[in-house]
Amino acid sequence: MKLIKLVGMTVVVISSLIFLLWANSSLQPQVWSPSKNPHFTGVFTKNHKLDQSQLILQDVGLGPEDIVLGKNGRFYTGFEDGRIISFLLNKGGHSDIQLLTNTGGRPLGMKFDHAGNLIVTDSIKGLLSVAVAGETAGEVTVLVDAISGIKMKFVDHLDIAQDGTIWFSDASQRFGHEQLAYDFVEVSATGRLLSYSPTTKETKVHISNLFFANGVALGPNDDFVLINETGKAQIHRLWLKGDKQGTTDIFIKNLPGMPDNLTFNGKDTFWIPLINLRDPLIDGLAQYPFIRKLAGGLPITWLKPAQPYGFVIGVDLDGKVIFNLQGSNKLFAITSVIEYKNNLVLGSLKMNNAAIVTLPER
Repeated sequence: MKLIKLVGMTVVVISSLIFLLWANSSLQPQVWSPSKNPHFTGVFTKNHKLDQSQLILQDVGLGPEDIVLGKNGRFYTGFEDGRIISFLLNKGGHSDIQLLTNTGGRPLGMKFDHAGNLIVTDSIKGLLSVAVAGETAGEVTVLVDAISGIKMKFVDHLDIAQDGTIWFSDASQRFGHEQLAYDFVEVSATGRLLSYSPTTKETKVHISNLFFANGVALGPNDDFVLINETGKAQIHRLWLKGDKQGTTDIFIKNLPGMPDNLTFNGKDTFWIPLINLRDPLIDGLAQYPFIRKLAGGLPITWLKPAQPYGFVIGVDLDGKVIFNLQGSNKLFAITSVIEYKNNLVLGSLKMNNAAIVTLPER
């Protein structure tokens, strides 16, 4: 009899917990199919090349997510608290840190337009233009923060074409920066690749239904534009010129980690930081929306990504992996990579520093 009562009480407790989690969850999980995970095999074999990196901007701010070099020789980056700073690089590290502005949001991607303005994708404020020089230095102008009257929730990364068109990503139409984890549990795939014309002020949607749209990079001569689909560990390509104009294909797929910002070195390499390794729970629960619905009732701080890891790859113009840099001692959550004087300058969403590592030979 005692055993029966105990079993009965256990059933009641579990049922109540399930009900509470379900009632507290606003998620609308979708069934999806993960791509093959190569793990640390083949061109992704483990190494420690990032362990030799030099740390910079230590304790200047949390999360220097993207880093860009201006024509004035200064580097620019933004932090979680909304600040955008500039600094110089030298043999000893960084120097001469200067505050440019504070967007009041969360600045992520950065590129300079042809007029010398710093164009910023701010996950909270939208697509911004920041004056860098003169009496208006630090002045912030919102270029676009809504489409068809609906405010964008997570403006993420960008690149700028030769004709001035700004190509940028809207990571999710469901969740903002502070609710990032829920997007990876729900998998409603509402990310988009967008373009904004500074001339006409028109914003266009080019690709939809992406599982967390992220890094953006234009190819040589603006023949195509790449857009990361972080959740599915792959990169799409939209052709802008030639016989394939207007069509899309997969540039690279089956990555062992989740790609973040994209950068083209202007010659022959696209740099792809993998912010996290693929999470076995995200992939493993792809066919179980009920369980993921319950997970949406948990505090978001409980929904953490896979173990932090440092991972950067470089691919050629055909998507073939030609560089593989990894490390677990110093760096993690790497989100941006740019080449500078035979070095790579690395940004991060979660570290209290950026880093420099020598560009390896192929």
